[in-house]
Amino acid sequence: MAELWLRSFAAALPSVRRAHTDEEVREYFRDVVVPRCETWVATADRSVIGLLVLDGDLLSQLYLAPEWRGQGVGDLLVELAKQRRPDGLALWTFQVNGPAQRFYERHGFVEAERTDGRHNEEREPDIRYVWQPEPSQRDSLGQAARR
Repeated sequence: MAELWLRSFAAALPSVRRAHTDEEVREYFRDVVVPRCETWVATADRSVIGLLVLDGDLLSQLYLAPEWRGQGVGDLLVELAKQRRPDGLALWTFQVNGPAQRFYERHGFVEAERTDGRHNEEREPDIRYVWQPEPSQRDSLGQAARR
């Protein structure tokens, strides 16, 4: 998962300064993400091609292998996140990441806040998005999550 995150971050956000070394990212996934968060991966040919990390109602991580973008894997992971959190989700994305903003907006997330980046490790201006289901949608998502 950490290797996928490193490749995806480099491809999607080449202008964003990374706050941690490759080894620190690997340690973070090993010591924090996997033991403390709800973590899902998408695989193909025995390789991890996508990852989803939920931390409470925060969609903390959603990254895809660069060669798998635009093939529906991200759509499936967002739908899984909605099923797992039928009462709503929030997430952060960098302002320079226009493709991510379009992706999340297409999936019903709405912008709730913009910051100058002083509170994230990269010091990069970002946007908080939220998704709240319609009442009828909440019922059907909640039923799917309980299955």
